[in-house]
Amino acid sequence: MASRLDQIEYDALEMMATGGKGGTLELAAVPTFATRWLLPRMPAFIDTHPDIAVNLTAMPRPFMFDATGFDASLHAGPAPWPGTAGDLLMQESVIAVASPKLVASRTQPTRADWRRYRLLQQSTRPYAWREWFAAQGLEMEGDLAGPRYELFSMLAEAASSGIGIALIPRLLVEDELSRGTLVQVGRYEHPTGNAYFLIYPEAKAESSTLAAFREWLSGEARRYNENIAHMAQSRGARHHRRAP
Repeated sequence: MASRLDQIEYDALEMMATGGKGGTLELAAVPTFATRWLLPRMPAFIDTHPDIAVNLTAMPRPFMFDATGFDASLHAGPAPWPGTAGDLLMQESVIAVASPKLVASRTQPTRADWRRYRLLQQSTRPYAWREWFAAQGLEMEGDLAGPRYELFSMLAEAASSGIGIALIPRLLVEDELSRGTLVQVGRYEHPTGNAYFLIYPEAKAESSTLAAFREWLSGEARRYNENIAHMAQSRGARHHRRAP
């Protein structure tokens, strides 16, 4: 009886959210990606699909769709989890960032420099700094030490405040980089092997509401990837011109 009443309440709220027409998409998402990348782009979806309400809930880890009311999930990981289908949006790479008050823009730190800085850690990726240094042929003492933060948004704020240097996916700190509250430390950008996916149960793949969101999101991701590729080429050209 209680579950039936809950469903009636949910249906009523959905009708109120959509004005009695269109549809509702229940979307789970990794928190920082949702706030930093998705939400700034959502007005464009709302303009073209005013009859679709997208409800957003933070879900940082995989879950079983059957146990929830979610239609889809924005997930960061190596691949979709079993029993789901997924649309690849973009690959993930991380850069070292810090406040310009702490580190000069795009300085290439030496081994001695790194020992002077406090390394900010992401609690769900405890070996991120070790992998970062190893990919550059470096072995650094204390690479697991430093204050830990659960969300990339917390890391970005801590780095902006001058607490230390953080490793963060570039796509999550583009605003801070453009405003100058964060600068990239060095030129190295490390591919993590993770990617961002829109994941959904195979049974819902034909949903018209989900299909509309998938089509729009794929277009946004494609434009983003093209823009990133263009900027990378521009940075490479500038670096080549400066090289002796």
